[in-house]
Amino acid sequence: MKQQITDLLCAGLARLTADGDWGLDELPVPAVERTKDQTHGDFATNLALVLAKPARTRPRDLAQRLVDVLPDSSLIERVEIAGPGFINFFLAADAYRALIPAILTAGHHYGRSQLGAGRRVQVEFVSANPTGPLHVGHGRGAAYGAAVADLLAAVGYEVHREYYVNDAGRQMDILATSVWLRYLELCGEAINFPSNGYKGDYVWDIAATLHREHADAYRVAAAQVFAGVPPDELPGLDGGDKEDHIDALIAAAKHLLGDNRYRYCFELGLNTILDDIRADLAEFGVEYQEWYSERSLAERGAVNRAIERLRESGHVYEQGGALWFRSTAFGDEKDRVVVRENGQGTYFASDIAYHMDKLERGFERVIDIWGADHHGYIPRVKAALTALGDDASRLDVLLVQFAILYRGGERAQMSTRSGEFVTLRELRKEVGRDAARFFYVMRRCEQHMDFDLDLAKSQSADNPVYYVQYAHARVCSVLRQAADKGIVIDPTPGITNLELLTQDHEQALLRTLARYPEVIELAAIGHEPHLLTTYLRELANDLHTYYNAHQFLVPDANLRDARIKLILAVRQVVRNGLALVGVSAPEAM
Repeated sequence: MKQQITDLLCAGLARLTADGDWGLDELPVPAVERTKDQTHGDFATNLALVLAKPARTRPRDLAQRLVDVLPDSSLIERVEIAGPGFINFFLAADAYRALIPAILTAGHHYGRSQLGAGRRVQVEFVSANPTGPLHVGHGRGAAYGAAVADLLAAVGYEVHREYYVNDAGRQMDILATSVWLRYLELCGEAINFPSNGYKGDYVWDIAATLHREHADAYRVAAAQVFAGVPPDELPGLDGGDKEDHIDALIAAAKHLLGDNRYRYCFELGLNTILDDIRADLAEFGVEYQEWYSERSLAERGAVNRAIERLRESGHVYEQGGALWFRSTAFGDEKDRVVVRENGQGTYFASDIAYHMDKLERGFERVIDIWGADHHGYIPRVKAALTALGDDASRLDVLLVQFAILYRGGERAQMSTRSGEFVTLRELRKEVGRDAARFFYVMRRCEQHMDFDLDLAKSQSADNPVYYVQYAHARVCSVLRQAADKGIVIDPTPGITNLELLTQDHEQALLRTLARYPEVIELAAIGHEPHLLTTYLRELANDLHTYYNAHQFLVPDANLRDARIKLILAVRQVVRNGLALVGVSAPEAM
């Protein structure tokens, strides 16, 4: 409807231009907004106020000239000029009623558009280091990223969903060494486990696999492992350094195991956890087109190529044996190391190469979804892209705040195998996938989120996801009741009998249904899936109110047919909206 009114205004502007009423070289796209007060109509535009000055005329006079040349349309009942020159559009009743067959005919396509047709966008999200299970913070990023990607696809963008696998670097070496040390303990060696190692029970599980499959083939005496290793940083003891300690243990592991056996420990840890992450996200309803390996950047020479491009443009310099990127020249608080003194590239160097590669793959826009703690990382990545000569404005970084779990009004301490964090899997098992996906996207991503576990599990109107799903199930229950009574439902989406939908509750439902395509576009372009969950709650409320106030299976066959078609349209829109946030639409509850 909004687009149709926009088209009418554009046609009116074209007529004025053709008649030579003004000398404007370029005509704007009219801004059409849904009114907040129905006494002002259904839609309004300030187009006359915007064009009055360049057209050298009074806004109200221009508004009248526009109204006079608007093409006839069955969509519009009347047009009024209000205030200093606003144009208010009152839609005809038939325009709203025509929504019902349109929705039923379009089915799951209803609300989708071609707004972004022909434009490629990449959405990279979660991308957690494969050093442990996904936790509830990753869960919010997963739910949000998947919803953003699906909304963009719904409005026509070609969306590429990607997970960046950090399968190189020091953290992976710490994981591999942690697995090996736990393995040595299973072999009977007495190990003082490093304070900076990975301590979760999942590390024991991987070590147990290594021991089960290879017995003592990887065993080395503890004395050899710790020979010459500097002391750890421990409570109450001075002189230790946990970073030097773990780095020395990594070096010892590589030396004592040799390339092949160390690589096996490395790959076993990586692949076990990565497989677990893949399975976890699939169970959460999140799928990717690509799992992009960080190691592949170095193997293909992308990291070296990025550094050379920075060197050629004069944006790197050597100091203290390391190579530095001059990020302060682009507003960063300090310069950043890209190659360490030992010749190894930093994580930042890989990230520069990765984003360079993203833009080289031809994506018009690149969207990164990061945890809020990475806020300071944004300017340096954008600085690097600018230094490479790329357009940094093609990169959007969206920050997701952590989720805090509450049970019984108090911060929850859920039991976990690691004893360190709450896993996404545990949350999913406790509240279910639907509740988790819906709750995660009910707030703006940058807002802190309090996740009420009791509310998420409750079967009441206070539970927003239950309330929305119940609207869908209620419509299905009406259809079952009709079948039980032998009432035949006409499946054709015609407009017959819809003029009987005159009740206020019916008009409210029609107006809410009409907003759905607009909500989808706003949620997609603004990366705000919470707009959709808010809308679904409003639509569900309208349906429940209607359900409680009126009978659907009335004796009058024509009225019954009209009301059934209306609630079938509601069911379709609820189903479509829930699908875009990864939530099911049950037929019975």
